[in-house]
Amino acid sequence: MNESLPIWDIHSEITDTLAVRNRLVLAAPTGSGKSTQVPQIILDDVLCGGSKVVVLQPRRVAARSLARRVAWERSAKLGDEVGYQVRFENHTGPETKIEFITEGVLLRRLQDDPRLANVGAVLFDEFHERNLMSDLALGLVKNLQRTGRTDLKLVVMSATIETGPIARYLGQADDDPCRMLASDGRTFPVEIRFGKYRNRDPITEQAAGAVEQIIRDNSPGDILIFMAGMGEIRGTISAIGHRRLPEPVELIPLHGDLPPADQDRAFGGSDRRKIVVATNVAETSVTIDGIRHVIDSGMARVARFDAERGFGTLLIEEISRASADQRAGRAGRTAPGTCHRLWTESGHLNRPGHNTPEIHRTDLSESVLMLHAAGIDEATQFDWLDKPDANAVAKAE
Repeated sequence: MNESLPIWDIHSEITDTLAVRNRLVLAAPTGSGKSTQVPQIILDDVLCGGSKVVVLQPRRVAARSLARRVAWERSAKLGDEVGYQVRFENHTGPETKIEFITEGVLLRRLQDDPRLANVGAVLFDEFHERNLMSDLALGLVKNLQRTGRTDLKLVVMSATIETGPIARYLGQADDDPCRMLASDGRTFPVEIRFGKYRNRDPITEQAAGAVEQIIRDNSPGDILIFMAGMGEIRGTISAIGHRRLPEPVELIPLHGDLPPADQDRAFGGSDRRKIVVATNVAETSVTIDGIRHVIDSGMARVARFDAERGFGTLLIEEISRASADQRAGRAGRTAPGTCHRLWTESGHLNRPGHNTPEIHRTDLSESVLMLHAAGIDEATQFDWLDKPDANAVAKAE
């Protein structure tokens, strides 16, 4: 464990709360250590009787990297005391006590083992992303607590979450909200640089130009570039490759569809300056050592579903201000850095403050089927954090 991290300043508040309550909302910004330290605190100082801690991560790359980090901190072999399970990968064993998993894994486990035997705590990390499957899993775990597993601990953690609504949702009554705790973060200063005007050049060329400027300014450190998807990543790598840069660089793609070994390249060392070109998989929970500069396209691929016409689309849309802040924070994890936003400051103010929860924009069919499998026939009556549109539910059923 790393007791120098800010989350340890509220160690006693975490343990004291979970000693008398079974729910907790924790707001902890970048650098606080929540993702690596809270699972260990709960395992060592809250649980008893050999039960395990399950940590829900919205992204596979985060589940893998966090499991490796926590295993290293505990001087354990990955897959023994600490492990992870994501689609097509299971690095856990009979002795695993801290398990990092994705939402789909937890939902399948709830179908096979509705009481979550041997699980003492479920932690929902980076909940601000508001994935549909996270919302569904949260409601099911809350229902499990209410229908028999009163001993099960439920912790919701996020760097940017608006804690009021989630605390009321997890409260025992309207006048008795769930306990909320806040931790400081630990980041170095990040200088934000906006575009001076609306640039008509392709976003890939804009990013390549920003890379060239950073290198010609002799600014030390590796570079992380955020792009919307794989096509934009390939285009950016190609655009940088055609620039006559004054020093050799290592160009590394990072996205969720890469094999684990290729994803690991982003986290390894290099004798050249690394330029990691990533989707939003690198936005939260993962730290790439050496990153001092972020170049942000300000875009992401977002799934949307038209319930009236019955089809879904994957659109490239502007990210929220909260997501932009998360991306900028990647430049300040280990040293002072810079964030180059490829949009104007006035345009930034017109962006939404937070992400739209997936439940309001994606197809609900899979979620409705999972509820039916859990014996819940009326999806509209399920205890959602945010109620879905009744028409969208009707179409899904």
